[in-house]
Formats: sequence, C-alpha cells, structure tokens
Amino acid sequence: MKEHAKARRANTRRSTPKPQPQFREGVFSALMPELQQAVAAEGYDTPTPIQDQCIPHLLEGRDLVGSAQTGTGKTAAFTLPLLQRLSRHRQRPRKGTPRALILAPTRELAAQIRESIQTYGRFLRLSNTVIYGGVNQIHQVKVLNRGVDILVATPGRLLDLIQQGFIHLNEVEVFILDEGDRMLDMGFMPDIKRVVSLIPEKRQTLFFSATMPYKIETLARTMVNDPVRVSIAPDKPTVDSIDQKVLFVGKKDKDALLVDLLSDSQISKAIIFTQMKHAANRVMGKLYNAGIKVEAIHGNKSQAARTRALKGFKQNRFRVLVATDVAARGLDVDDISHVINYDLPVEAETYVHRIGRTARAGADGNAISFCCAEDRGYLRDIERLLGRQVPTEMKHAYHCDKALHSTQSASRTYGSNKGRHRQSGRAQGSYNRYRSRRRK
Repeated sequence: MKEHAKARRANTRRSTPKPQPQFREGVFSALMPELQQAVAAEGYDTPTPIQDQCIPHLLEGRDLVGSAQTGTGKTAAFTLPLLQRLSRHRQRPRKGTPRALILAPTRELAAQIRESIQTYGRFLRLSNTVIYGGVNQIHQVKVLNRGVDILVATPGRLLDLIQQGFIHLNEVEVFILDEGDRMLDMGFMPDIKRVVSLIPEKRQTLFFSATMPYKIETLARTMVNDPVRVSIAPDKPTVDSIDQKVLFVGKKDKDALLVDLLSDSQISKAIIFTQMKHAANRVMGKLYNAGIKVEAIHGNKSQAARTRALKGFKQNRFRVLVATDVAARGLDVDDISHVINYDLPVEAETYVHRIGRTARAGADGNAISFCCAEDRGYLRDIERLLGRQVPTEMKHAYHCDKALHSTQSASRTYGSNKGRHRQSGRAQGSYNRYRSRRRK
C-alpha cells in the first residue's frame, strides 16, 4: 500500500505542469514563475510604486529602509523577494530555528502579513507561522518544533518563547521590521534591540515605517548596512484618493448622527474609530439596536474574539466594524468604503493611519470625522499636519455652531477620569445586554 501511495504521489508531481511566467516586463518579470503565477492569481498586473522601487534591490540582497503611506502594497514589496530568496536556497528548517523573521507591532498586522506569505507562496514549498500573545502558546510551540522557514511575530511573545528555549534566532538570514514608528509608539524599542542582538550580524535587513521621526531614523541606522532608501510620497501624509470631510456635532448628538449617516446605502462597508474601548462597546450596542450588522474590535477582547470579528467583517457578515486604534495599522480589507472618526484621535498622525483603512488596492475611499467642541484642538492639529483644512459638511440635521467656532485647545487626555468611570459602567451594562440579546 505504501509503495502504491508513493507511486501515486510521484505520478501526481510529474503530471503537475510547471508554472509558466506571467509577466514579460516590469519588476514582476524578475520573479520566479511560481511567484508570478500567485501574483497574477490575485489579479495584480502592475506593481505599485513601492513594489517597483523595492523589489529589484531586495532581489539583489540589499538592505533597505523604506517609508510609505499605508495601503501602498508594502507587504508584497518585501514578501515576494523574501519568498524568492528562500526558495532559491531551500533547506530543511531546524526545530525552532527560522530562516526569516518578520516583526510586527500588533496581532492583527502579524496575522495579515502571514496571510500574504501564504497567498504569494501558495505554489512554493516553504513553511511559515505566526506567533503573538493573547492566545495559548501550545499550538504555536508545536508548529515551531516542526521547523519553519518564515516566522512572523509580535515582540512580546517572540521574546517569551525565546526565553523558554523554543525559538533560536542564530540562523536568521532575513530580518524584517514592519511599522517601525508604531513600534516606537507602543514602547517596543527595548524589545527590538534585544531581538537584534540575538540574530546574526550577516543578514539582509529590511526596515519599514510609515513615518521617519528622528528616533526611528536613529534605530534604523543601527540595524542596516549600506541600505537602499525608498520613500513614497513622503510629503503627502494622506492618500490622495480619499474624500475627507468633517461634521461639527454636539457630543450628545454623535450617536444619532452616526445612525443617520449609516442609513445611506452608499456606506457599504465602514470602520468606525473611537478613542476608548468602552466607547466602542457602547457605539456597537447603539448601532445593533438600530438594526445595523455590527461588531467591535479592541484590546479588551480576547484574540479569538478579535479574529472572529475581523473575519466576519472581511466576509461581509458585518457591515460595520467599531474599533479603537489597535486596528489602525493592522486592518487590511480592500473594500472598506468609509472610515468614520466617531472620536478624533489624540495624535494627529493617527488620523492618517485611520483613514488609510479605506482607498486600498487602488480604490477610492471616504473619511468622515465628527468634531464636537471638546475635539476642536485635535482637528487643528490634524489640519496642521495635512497642511490644509479638512472640508466641512454643514448640511446635516445635527450641525453644531458651538463646535464649529470652538477655540478649545487639544488635551492629551480624552475626557475626565470621573466621566470615563461613570460612562464605562453604563457602556459595559449596555454591552452586556447587547451580547445577551445576540446569544438568544
């Protein structure tokens, strides 16, 4: 029986036609046929600017420091050359010893990088896995013990498993750090420096960041060797194809305005950003009561719940996803028609990352921001970053002149602690009642 099974597998391998090149020119033509076939299967025929500038250098084995707006095709820009390099020099990975390491700041981003690796590497025999906190490590350790070529990880879980002896970085050939500025915001710099100290000095290093503040530039210089520098539209902090507008509204009228907006069928798929986790739960409950298919994603949810919410949103089981900024950099869904800032972000740069969730894969997009009197300073910071005013829409039923003419400055904390505690209790009660109804 075993001999017959081996013979069938051998015949299958012989009968499977070898992939043929899909591109005759451009950077995709430099990829091996298996990768070209995977790219073509995804419907891509023209590389994005960052892919056009990165792929040739990465195929040559150069180090690279890149900055680009979100949604520009950056993941494919580093994934495709990585897959080609490892495939051209195949070797059986040893237990817990990856050949390539990709670090990402959030679980969602790490998971989606892994999805891209699986998508583009579908015709190759390379193993990969993703590890992050918030879930039991048993399954992750089992996969690592079988040996993987590519490991995608968040810093905390990576260092935890290294300390336990399940991961060894002494054979890493390619090290990729994605969203460097977000790593800095989340306090991961000491962890990154520790990881870098554990991988071989002789390696290919890729460093990507949406923005390049001085601290990030300094960190990048310590990690790369004679790098190629790629910067896509560094002076344009927003995606040109996003139609932005701000609606001035009283704080107590935000919920009614949101429900009114979502009655428009042109808002086919929307992500709504709130500042606080309890606010995300409360807004979700309000929308559910209004008959809108909605789910929420934020840091208080388990990883399994966050994964289910994101999967349901991608599969259109939910029209609306309410999120805190945990999802601002890690959510990659091509068909989001609108981003709605229920609360303006405290940091102006976060606005750019939020609205970048729409207008992906070459599509147009829309960003609508609510601004109450207390938020007026945040809006001024955003407009200062953009270098222009965000267009105002005043023809709506909940327009508030007080918010429009407010001179209040931006506070670095969102609301008072006292108010937050009272609201949090009410929000949690509303959220619990909402979950109870859904279970019934």
